[in-house]
Amino acid sequence: MGHVPLLSELAIIAGLGVLVTVILARLKLPTVAGLLAAGAVMGPYGLGLITSVHDIEVLAEVGVVLLLFSIGLEFSFSRLKYIFRQVALGGALQVGLTLAATIGVCRGLGQAWGPSIFYGFVFALSSTAIVLRTLAERQELDAPHGRFIVGTLIFQDLCVVPMVLIVPLLGPAAGGGADALADVGLALAKAAGVVVAVIVIARGVVPTVLRFVDASRSREVFLLAILTLCIGTAWLTSLAGLSLALGAFLGGMVVADTEYGHRAMGDILPLRDAFVSLFFVMLGMLFNLQTVLSQPLLVAAMLGGFLAAKGLIATLAATSMRFPARVAWLAGVGLAQFGEFGFVLTRLAEANGVIGDASPLLAAGILSMFLTPLLVRVAPHITAGEKLLAPLQRLIGLRSIDEAEAAGDALTGHVLVVGYGVAGVQAARALQACGAPFVVLELNGENVRLGKAAGLPVYYGDATSEEALRHAHLLDARLVVLLINDPLAAERVVDTIRRVAPQVPVLMRVRYLADRPRLLATGAHDVVAEEVEGAVEITARMLRLIEVPRNTIDARIRALRAETQTSDRKHTVPRPRLAEVRGLDAMKIETARVEAGSAVDGASLAGLRLRSETGALVVGVRRGEVLLERPDPTVPFEAEDTVYLVGTGEALERALALFERPAGG
Repeated sequence: MGHVPLLSELAIIAGLGVLVTVILARLKLPTVAGLLAAGAVMGPYGLGLITSVHDIEVLAEVGVVLLLFSIGLEFSFSRLKYIFRQVALGGALQVGLTLAATIGVCRGLGQAWGPSIFYGFVFALSSTAIVLRTLAERQELDAPHGRFIVGTLIFQDLCVVPMVLIVPLLGPAAGGGADALADVGLALAKAAGVVVAVIVIARGVVPTVLRFVDASRSREVFLLAILTLCIGTAWLTSLAGLSLALGAFLGGMVVADTEYGHRAMGDILPLRDAFVSLFFVMLGMLFNLQTVLSQPLLVAAMLGGFLAAKGLIATLAATSMRFPARVAWLAGVGLAQFGEFGFVLTRLAEANGVIGDASPLLAAGILSMFLTPLLVRVAPHITAGEKLLAPLQRLIGLRSIDEAEAAGDALTGHVLVVGYGVAGVQAARALQACGAPFVVLELNGENVRLGKAAGLPVYYGDATSEEALRHAHLLDARLVVLLINDPLAAERVVDTIRRVAPQVPVLMRVRYLADRPRLLATGAHDVVAEEVEGAVEITARMLRLIEVPRNTIDARIRALRAETQTSDRKHTVPRPRLAEVRGLDAMKIETARVEAGSAVDGASLAGLRLRSETGALVVGVRRGEVLLERPDPTVPFEAEDTVYLVGTGEALERALALFERPAGG
């Protein structure tokens, strides 16, 4: 009977969670905010509908394990090296600066080293689940600030592992000074040993086991095997005195290196999402309104630490990586909240006596998580942050567009390309090959260096800035080509161009067709929707592969473009091969050489009656270096001609026999 209350409370959690989430979705708030709010409403500090908090917490810990396992699945050991090159600097700056600043503040307020380090860890971490979902909803994952945020979140997730190892050693029972450092060093050494052992054993065993399981052709057995790896590695690392989180992460990385990584991710995602939803509901249950009312200054100070101080540090980290003011500002806002793994660290700290009452920290953290989607939404429309950061841009040492003007670069009648990603690189190369003058504005410092190394006029500059556009001689430009991945920034660029140089046409790309009318109304001359071009290409290839006639394909493409966006470019479709066309798959192509003294030498197609006698068709003759595409049937063959024949296998055999027959034979 002990399980009945838990089942009833799970039913309450599911029902109320859906209700609150749907209501908040109408207010354009993300699912995570709804789950947090639902937990706060039904928890012991709210309506008190849930009393089995400990049981819910156990299920939530399963969600954390599955979350870390899925994060490990997104890595592979080969990809990890690449990711470190891309994100180590930005992530290390954000985590390191936040950690140092928090420890300094805590020590200044009289806190001991243990709690100070713990608070540094908690403030350094952000919410991967909330931020990534918010960026995805806003189509900003590929924007410059989105790439910086994603890279920093990956680095933070990797930092969770040593943090989980270190937090238990910060309590009073762990001693202090040199002993504490020795304990930390021993724990990290033990972790390294366990990591190496798990990797070596698992990489030899896991692929074989998964191949054996896959042979059963049972999806249920495969899912059970994945769960066994996930929970099993977590359990084994816990036996070694390490965290469940470390084991789950390692298990995911091991599976990611096999051919079953994508399948494992697809199978485990629904289960992970269900348990992680419980985790956020449980996190919301920890929100104590009484704590906010009884200690408002402390909660407000911590909330300010998450939203203001942490956001400022992340902004400075982005600026130091040579991102412009707008990108740094948006990155700071995106990373300014409590992280889900901060809850894991808080529980560890409480269990090991590192801190006392954690309710003010959790109250401020949960409020910051709830506010993040709102702040991310309004941040692009607040220019005050950008203006305050603008002076720092002069200190980042890039080849900026104003330097190009000072150097006397002649810019008139040119094409201004905004963005130097894949499309920008191709546009720049095309303009260079055609000898057309152009200049490129780019926000990514690494891309600017690559463009400079290639000898192209690529400069650092924010095209949303009127000043940068004037330095690029916008008024004298012939055309602006806008190729950036940030939709809101692209709209701002178009608006700025219309105000500064309304006579200069703007050609731009956009991801979705639904955005095209708005941008045309804003002032763009022409807008190319990526999803339409993808649909055109897929449709043409699909119809070709099912052998729809070419004129029907062309008619369908014209109709598709008439419904979406027109194009002056002639459309081409892949040419079918004989073997790919049903009914012609028995046809083959063969070549025959005209030998001197053979029956074919000096004879014509008409005289040989090759088509009627053998069934093979001559489609071309190569004579020396010249290809005769339509050979005259009355012109005789010459020795050393190469004849191209098409026909069935039997017809070609008869034709080849004719070429091998001697004259008069």
